[in-house]
Amino acid sequence: MMDSFWNELQGELKKGVDEKGHPFRFGTFATVGVDKLPRLRTVVLRHVFENGHLCFYTDKRSKKVIHITENPNVSLLFYHPDKLLQVKIEGLASVVTDESKLQTMWKEIPESNKKDYTTETAPGSTLKNPDNLEYLTGDHFFCMIEIEPFRIEYLRLKRPHHLRIAYAKEDDWKGEFLVP
Repeated sequence: MMDSFWNELQGELKKGVDEKGHPFRFGTFATVGVDKLPRLRTVVLRHVFENGHLCFYTDKRSKKVIHITENPNVSLLFYHPDKLLQVKIEGLASVVTDESKLQTMWKEIPESNKKDYTTETAPGSTLKNPDNLEYLTGDHFFCMIEIEPFRIEYLRLKRPHHLRIAYAKEDDWKGEFLVP
């Protein structure tokens, strides 16, 4: 029985990558750095790999990259409002350093989106006038974050009973029902 829910959540995550309007395209990503404050931000799910790892792109100068190096334990949260389905993923994040993998992903990014990784100043820097944001030509700060999940929670809000399942990775994924 739990296999069908596992397959559903995996399918929804893959749709988040493949279907532009899918609610799982955007997720909330949480880190905690040495300051011990949780930091949340929205990221775009870019890949779900065969091994179950997930990835998104960012600027390598962003605070999330710093937080990941300080503490690789992260969470992702996705919500599908039509299906009343929430998926929470806990895992270990890493900054991808494999140059060939990064070059392959960089080539897949549409030219119009590449400028997001070419600002002269780092994300979060103060700016007097947003119309004067300067971009680099030829250089970029593209970075890929890969997450290796170790716990995934499925929560379906429905009546008469909500359904909650926690999947944990040991040698393989094992699930158990939880009180919603």
